Amino acid sequence: MTASQSPGVRRRRLSAALRRLRETRELTATEVAKSMGWTSGARLTRIERNEWKFPKRDEIEALLDLYGVEGDDRAHLLSLAEEARGRSDWHKYADLFPGALPDLEAEAVRIRTYEVVLIPGLLQTPDYAAAVSLASQVVPPEQIDRKVESRMARRAVLDLPQGPQLTAVIDEPALRKVVGSHSIMAEQLRFLIGMAAHYKVTLLVIADESGAHPAVDGAFTLFDFPRPEPGIVSIPTVVEALYVEDEDYVDKHALIFDAVQNLALDPQRSLDLIGSIAAEHDKRA
Repeated sequence: MTASQSPGVRRRRLSAALRRLRETRELTATEVAKSMGWTSGARLTRIERNEWKFPKRDEIEALLDLYGVEGDDRAHLLSLAEEARGRSDWHKYADLFPGALPDLEAEAVRIRTYEVVLIPGLLQTPDYAAAVSLASQVVPPEQIDRKVESRMARRAVLDLPQGPQLTAVIDEPALRKVVGSHSIMAEQLRFLIGMAAHYKVTLLVIADESGAHPAVDGAFTLFDFPRPEPGIVSIPTVVEALYVEDEDYVDKHALIFDAVQNLALDPQRSLDLIGSIAAEHDKRA
Protein backbone atom coordinates (compact mmCIF):
# COMPACT_ATOMS: atom_id res chain seq x y z
CA MET A 1 0.00 0.00 0.00
CA THR A 2 1.21 3.53 -0.78
CA ALA A 3 0.09 6.80 0.70
CA SER A 4 -1.18 7.95 -2.70
CA GLN A 5 -3.61 5.05 -2.77
CA SER A 6 -5.12 5.81 0.61
CA PRO A 7 -8.47 7.64 0.70
CA GLY A 8 -8.01 7.84 4.46
CA VAL A 9 -4.81 9.82 3.92
CA ARG A 10 -6.60 12.11 1.47
CA ARG A 11 -9.43 12.74 3.95
CA ARG A 12 -6.95 13.61 6.67
CA ARG A 13 -5.07 16.04 4.42
CA LEU A 14 -8.32 17.63 3.27
CA SER A 15 -9.45 18.04 6.88
CA ALA A 16 -6.15 19.67 7.86
CA ALA A 17 -6.26 22.00 4.84
CA LEU A 18 -9.81 23.14 5.60
CA ARG A 19 -8.87 23.81 9.22
CA ARG A 20 -5.86 25.89 8.16
CA LEU A 21 -7.96 27.88 5.69
CA ARG A 22 -10.52 28.77 8.37
CA GLU A 23 -7.82 29.74 10.86
CA THR A 24 -6.03 31.86 8.23
CA ARG A 25 -9.31 33.72 7.59
CA GLU A 26 -9.64 34.14 11.38
CA LEU A 27 -13.12 32.62 11.37
CA THR A 28 -14.62 30.58 14.19
CA ALA A 29 -16.42 27.29 13.59
CA THR A 30 -19.65 28.98 14.68
CA GLU A 31 -19.21 31.80 12.15
CA VAL A 32 -18.56 29.33 9.34
CA ALA A 33 -21.55 27.21 10.36
CA LYS A 34 -23.79 30.27 10.27
CA SER A 35 -22.60 31.19 6.78
CA MET A 36 -23.14 27.59 5.64
CA GLY A 37 -26.64 27.44 7.11
CA TRP A 38 -25.69 24.72 9.61
CA THR A 39 -27.28 24.61 13.05
CA SER A 40 -23.94 24.62 14.91
CA GLY A 41 -20.20 24.48 14.49
CA ALA A 42 -20.11 20.81 15.51
CA ARG A 43 -20.44 19.67 11.89
CA LEU A 44 -17.40 21.69 10.83
CA THR A 45 -15.47 20.50 13.88
CA ARG A 46 -16.07 16.88 12.85
CA ILE A 47 -14.84 17.67 9.34
CA GLU A 48 -11.70 19.40 10.62
CA ARG A 49 -10.99 16.52 12.99
CA ASN A 50 -11.34 14.03 10.14
CA GLU A 51 -14.34 12.45 11.82
CA TRP A 52 -16.17 11.90 8.54
CA LYS A 53 -16.42 9.05 6.05
CA PHE A 54 -17.06 10.65 2.67
CA PRO A 55 -16.61 14.36 1.89
CA LYS A 56 -19.56 15.89 0.04
CA ARG A 57 -18.40 17.84 -2.99
CA ASP A 58 -21.07 20.52 -2.67
CA GLU A 59 -20.06 21.17 0.96
CA ILE A 60 -16.38 21.37 0.05
CA GLU A 61 -17.14 23.77 -2.80
CA ALA A 62 -19.24 25.95 -0.48
CA LEU A 63 -16.45 26.05 2.12
CA LEU A 64 -13.88 26.95 -0.54
CA ASP A 65 -16.19 29.73 -1.78
CA LEU A 66 -16.44 31.04 1.78
CA TYR A 67 -12.66 30.91 2.21
CA GLY A 68 -12.05 32.51 -1.18
CA VAL A 69 -10.02 29.65 -2.61
CA GLU A 70 -9.63 29.69 -6.38
CA GLY A 71 -7.33 28.45 -9.13
CA ASP A 72 -4.86 25.62 -8.63
CA ASP A 73 -5.41 25.49 -4.86
CA ARG A 74 -9.13 24.97 -5.35
CA ALA A 75 -8.59 22.32 -8.01
CA HIS A 76 -6.14 20.48 -5.73
CA LEU A 77 -8.53 20.43 -2.76
CA LEU A 78 -11.48 19.31 -4.90
CA SER A 79 -9.26 16.55 -6.29
CA LEU A 80 -8.44 15.49 -2.73
CA ALA A 81 -12.17 15.40 -1.96
CA GLU A 82 -12.84 13.11 -4.93
CA GLU A 83 -9.96 10.77 -4.06
CA ALA A 84 -11.10 10.72 -0.43
CA ARG A 85 -14.39 9.17 -1.49
CA GLY A 86 -12.74 5.96 -2.63
CA ARG A 87 -12.03 2.82 -0.67
CA SER A 88 -8.76 2.23 1.09
CA ASP A 89 -6.59 -0.72 0.17
CA TRP A 90 -7.36 -1.73 3.76
CA HIS A 91 -11.17 -1.68 3.41
CA LYS A 92 -11.46 -5.42 4.02
CA TYR A 93 -9.82 -4.87 7.41
CA ALA A 94 -11.78 -1.70 8.26
CA ASP A 95 -13.55 -3.37 11.19
CA LEU A 96 -10.17 -4.20 12.76
CA PHE A 97 -8.78 -0.66 12.56
CA PRO A 98 -11.30 1.89 13.83
CA GLY A 99 -8.50 4.42 14.20
CA ALA A 100 -7.29 4.13 10.55
CA LEU A 101 -3.90 2.89 11.79
CA PRO A 102 -2.72 1.49 8.41
CA ASP A 103 -3.47 4.82 6.72
CA LEU A 104 -1.43 6.70 9.32
CA GLU A 105 1.48 4.29 8.90
CA ALA A 106 1.29 4.66 5.11
CA GLU A 107 1.30 8.46 5.28
CA ALA A 108 3.94 8.93 7.97
CA VAL A 109 7.52 9.83 7.15
CA ARG A 110 8.64 8.71 10.61
CA ILE A 111 7.17 6.44 13.28
CA ARG A 112 8.56 6.45 16.82
CA THR A 113 7.15 3.85 19.15
CA TYR A 114 7.79 2.94 22.77
CA GLU A 115 6.55 -0.36 24.21
CA VAL A 116 6.53 -1.52 27.81
CA VAL A 117 5.35 -5.14 27.78
CA LEU A 118 4.74 -6.01 24.11
CA ILE A 119 6.73 -6.14 20.89
CA PRO A 120 5.64 -3.31 18.53
CA GLY A 121 2.95 -4.40 16.07
CA LEU A 122 5.03 -3.74 12.94
CA LEU A 123 7.75 -6.05 14.30
CA GLN A 124 5.64 -9.00 15.45
CA THR A 125 5.79 -12.55 14.05
CA PRO A 126 2.52 -14.26 13.06
CA ASP A 127 2.59 -16.63 16.06
CA TYR A 128 3.32 -13.81 18.49
CA ALA A 129 0.57 -11.62 16.99
CA ALA A 130 -1.91 -14.48 17.23
CA ALA A 131 -1.02 -15.08 20.87
CA VAL A 132 -1.48 -11.37 21.67
CA SER A 133 -4.88 -11.29 19.95
CA LEU A 134 -6.01 -14.46 21.71
CA ALA A 135 -4.92 -13.19 25.12
CA SER A 136 -6.71 -9.85 24.65
CA GLN A 137 -10.14 -11.54 24.69
CA VAL A 138 -11.31 -8.55 22.62
CA VAL A 139 -10.68 -10.07 19.19
CA PRO A 140 -13.23 -12.85 18.51
CA PRO A 141 -11.46 -16.19 17.95
CA GLU A 142 -12.84 -16.43 14.42
CA GLN A 143 -11.18 -13.10 13.54
CA ILE A 144 -7.71 -13.83 14.87
CA ASP A 145 -6.42 -15.13 11.53
CA ARG A 146 -7.60 -11.93 9.81
CA LYS A 147 -6.04 -9.82 12.55
CA VAL A 148 -2.71 -11.56 12.10
CA GLU A 149 -2.95 -11.35 8.32
CA SER A 150 -3.61 -7.61 8.49
CA ARG A 151 -0.72 -7.03 10.89
CA MET A 152 1.71 -8.86 8.63
CA ALA A 153 0.46 -6.90 5.61
CA ARG A 154 1.02 -3.61 7.43
CA ARG A 155 4.73 -4.30 7.66
CA ALA A 156 5.06 -3.93 3.89
CA VAL A 157 4.98 -0.15 4.36
CA LEU A 158 8.59 -0.35 5.62
CA ASP A 159 9.72 -1.69 2.25
CA LEU A 160 8.28 1.19 0.23
CA PRO A 161 10.83 3.79 -0.98
CA GLN A 162 8.58 6.54 0.43
CA GLY A 163 7.66 4.51 3.52
CA PRO A 164 8.38 5.70 7.06
CA GLN A 165 11.50 5.34 9.15
CA LEU A 166 10.72 3.30 12.27
CA THR A 167 12.45 3.80 15.61
CA ALA A 168 11.28 1.31 18.24
CA VAL A 169 12.30 1.59 21.89
CA ILE A 170 11.35 -1.54 23.82
CA ASP A 171 11.54 -2.04 27.58
CA GLU A 172 13.29 -5.26 28.63
CA PRO A 173 10.13 -6.74 30.26
CA ALA A 174 8.58 -6.98 26.77
CA LEU A 175 11.42 -9.30 25.75
CA ARG A 176 10.99 -11.53 28.80
CA LYS A 177 7.20 -11.72 29.03
CA VAL A 178 6.13 -15.12 27.73
CA VAL A 179 3.49 -14.45 25.06
CA GLY A 180 2.18 -17.77 23.78
CA SER A 181 5.19 -19.89 24.75
CA HIS A 182 8.95 -19.73 25.20
CA SER A 183 9.44 -21.10 21.69
CA ILE A 184 7.23 -18.35 20.24
CA MET A 185 9.22 -15.79 22.20
CA ALA A 186 12.57 -17.16 21.01
CA GLU A 187 11.38 -16.99 17.41
CA GLN A 188 10.02 -13.48 17.95
CA LEU A 189 13.27 -12.18 19.39
CA ARG A 190 15.32 -13.71 16.61
CA PHE A 191 12.98 -12.02 14.16
CA LEU A 192 13.57 -8.72 15.95
CA ILE A 193 17.30 -9.14 15.46
CA GLY A 194 16.72 -9.71 11.76
CA MET A 195 14.45 -6.66 11.45
CA ALA A 196 17.12 -4.51 13.10
CA ALA A 197 19.15 -4.96 9.93
CA HIS A 198 16.38 -3.33 7.87
CA TYR A 199 17.59 0.02 6.56
CA LYS A 200 14.48 1.78 7.84
CA VAL A 201 14.40 0.24 11.32
CA THR A 202 16.24 1.38 14.45
CA LEU A 203 15.75 -0.95 17.41
CA LEU A 204 16.72 0.03 20.95
CA VAL A 205 16.18 -1.66 24.33
CA ILE A 206 15.88 -0.10 27.77
CA ALA A 207 17.57 -2.47 30.21
CA ASP A 208 15.85 -3.25 33.51
CA GLU A 209 18.82 -1.84 35.39
CA SER A 210 17.94 1.62 34.03
CA GLY A 211 15.09 1.75 36.53
CA ALA A 212 12.14 4.13 36.30
CA HIS A 213 11.99 6.64 33.44
CA PRO A 214 9.57 9.20 31.92
CA ALA A 215 7.61 6.64 29.86
CA VAL A 216 7.40 3.87 32.44
CA ASP A 217 3.63 4.41 32.79
CA GLY A 218 2.72 3.24 29.32
CA ALA A 219 3.28 2.67 25.62
CA PHE A 220 2.71 5.23 22.88
CA THR A 221 3.48 5.83 19.21
CA LEU A 222 4.30 9.09 17.44
CA PHE A 223 3.49 9.58 13.76
CA ASP A 224 5.31 12.39 11.92
CA PHE A 225 3.98 13.54 8.55
CA PRO A 226 5.24 15.77 5.75
CA ARG A 227 5.12 19.45 6.70
CA PRO A 228 2.86 21.26 7.43
CA GLU A 229 0.76 18.29 8.53
CA PRO A 230 0.53 18.02 12.33
CA GLY A 231 1.85 14.96 14.10
CA ILE A 232 -0.28 12.44 15.95
CA VAL A 233 0.34 10.48 19.12
CA SER A 234 -1.39 7.13 19.55
CA ILE A 235 -2.08 5.79 23.05
CA PRO A 236 -3.16 2.12 23.26
CA THR A 237 -6.06 1.13 25.49
CA VAL A 238 -7.57 -2.26 26.27
CA VAL A 239 -10.18 -1.92 23.50
CA GLU A 240 -8.58 0.37 20.91
CA ALA A 241 -6.02 3.13 20.54
CA LEU A 242 -6.66 6.81 21.12
CA TYR A 243 -5.32 9.21 18.46
CA VAL A 244 -4.51 12.75 19.59
CA GLU A 245 -3.44 15.63 17.30
CA ASP A 246 -3.15 18.35 19.93
CA GLU A 247 0.22 20.00 19.28
CA ASP A 248 1.15 20.43 22.93
CA TYR A 249 0.22 16.81 23.70
CA VAL A 250 2.29 15.55 20.76
CA ASP A 251 5.26 17.73 21.71
CA LYS A 252 5.26 16.42 25.27
CA HIS A 253 5.32 12.83 24.05
CA ALA A 254 8.13 13.70 21.63
CA LEU A 255 10.17 14.97 24.58
CA ILE A 256 9.39 11.80 26.52
CA PHE A 257 10.44 9.67 23.55
CA ASP A 258 13.72 11.57 23.26
CA ALA A 259 14.35 10.88 26.95
CA VAL A 260 13.78 7.12 26.72
CA GLN A 261 15.72 6.90 23.47
CA ASN A 262 18.70 8.52 25.15
CA LEU A 263 18.33 6.15 28.11
CA ALA A 264 18.25 3.02 25.94
CA LEU A 265 21.22 0.83 25.13
CA ASP A 266 22.97 1.57 21.85
CA PRO A 267 21.89 -0.54 18.83
CA GLN A 268 24.60 -3.20 19.19
CA ARG A 269 24.19 -3.64 22.95
CA SER A 270 20.43 -3.79 22.40
CA LEU A 271 20.86 -6.64 19.92
CA ASP A 272 23.23 -8.43 22.29
CA LEU A 273 20.63 -8.27 25.07
CA ILE A 274 17.86 -9.46 22.75
CA GLY A 275 20.04 -12.37 21.66
CA SER A 276 20.84 -13.41 25.21
CA ILE A 277 17.17 -13.32 26.24
CA ALA A 278 16.25 -15.31 23.11
CA ALA A 279 18.74 -17.97 24.23
CA GLU A 280 17.09 -18.06 27.66
CA HIS A 281 13.69 -18.65 26.03
CA ASP A 282 15.25 -21.41 23.88
CA LYS A 283 16.48 -23.19 27.00
CA ARG A 284 13.02 -23.12 28.55
CA ALA A 285 11.10 -24.06 25.38
